[in-house]
Amino acid sequence: MQQRLQAIDKVRGLVMLIMAIDHVRDLFHATSLTQDPTDLATTTPLLFFTRWVTHFCAPVFVFLAGTSAYLRQQSKPSRSFLITRGAWLLFLELTVINFGIWWDIHFNVFLFQVIGAIGIGFIVLGLLINVSSKWLGLLGVLIIILHGAYALLPFSANSTAQAILNPFFTITPISLATNKLFLVAYPVLPWLGIMLAGFGAGTYFTVEKFSAKKMYQFGLLLLALFIVLRLSNILLDPRQWQLQQQPLFTLLSFLNVSKYPPSLLFTLLTIGVMFLLLSICSNFKNKVGSVLQVYGRVPMFYYLLHWYIAHSLLFVLLYVHGYSTSQFTFGFNFGRPQNFPGLPLHWVYILWACLVIAMYPLCKWFGSYKQNNKHKKWLSYL
Repeated sequence: MQQRLQAIDKVRGLVMLIMAIDHVRDLFHATSLTQDPTDLATTTPLLFFTRWVTHFCAPVFVFLAGTSAYLRQQSKPSRSFLITRGAWLLFLELTVINFGIWWDIHFNVFLFQVIGAIGIGFIVLGLLINVSSKWLGLLGVLIIILHGAYALLPFSANSTAQAILNPFFTITPISLATNKLFLVAYPVLPWLGIMLAGFGAGTYFTVEKFSAKKMYQFGLLLLALFIVLRLSNILLDPRQWQLQQQPLFTLLSFLNVSKYPPSLLFTLLTIGVMFLLLSICSNFKNKVGSVLQVYGRVPMFYYLLHWYIAHSLLFVLLYVHGYSTSQFTFGFNFGRPQNFPGLPLHWVYILWACLVIAMYPLCKWFGSYKQNNKHKKWLSYL
């Protein structure tokens, strides 16, 4: 039993550490506000992989949220828990998390992303909890395969149907009022598909069925499918790969699949790697594995707190550089003044290391507190 649960915690802990690299890059890097790090015309290999490696975080987070929901339902079945937890995550997304990201007391931008997507997923799972996990898993797989066809639908200009459906299928900015924007960065349906697939796969994480060998085989199968389909270059991803002048950039083009929304190829690649990591981590019993578990046991606590610590570091840096609060530009600039030059990439990594090291004792303390206070129901929501 412990082997499978520890593997989930270790993989979740790993992707949480990786996730923080991208958020630190957003806040501090010199070109984060002006350049797409996966644009092959302007990026460098290091900058590309700094961004690309974080693509694994959201799908792993969402898939394992579905798996964890399945395992909890086996021991403590509760429709109300799933629905109330989902509603709680939506509340956190649009309040505490959005403020942590933008630091804007006026909330001019509401960003709907991974925590909101998980919240919607929990609510749907709660409503469909009497449906067989196999059927829910199959539904998730079908959504993953078919949702990309939405881009091919022939909507008329200014179509009302398209305006209604867009937030379910693709990135959608919605104007709420003057200078107020609701940005659906994680469209509902494709991420729901990943969560339902994770819920359906939960049976392979039970005591009777969990096997490192099975995880390894699942991973190889998904990655083989990714390679074959990607090599064919058929329209399964908005970003088709192309031969580049340098072999390394051809590889970057091949790996540069679409996350917004997550394409079929993106999901095959990221979930395939996730299964390989689960196989490795199930037998990973050294100090590194123990450290990863500390982070992976308290994912929501880590997610909430790391934004506030990282943003506080940014403000300290700005004050050190002589900027005053009146020069801060909030909203999409994260508070960075217009003329702030940002930091080179190596400083992003140094600050990221400082952040995750500072988070370790806090996560260890909170993990112990949760373990010793299981009777406190509110802790199950963090």
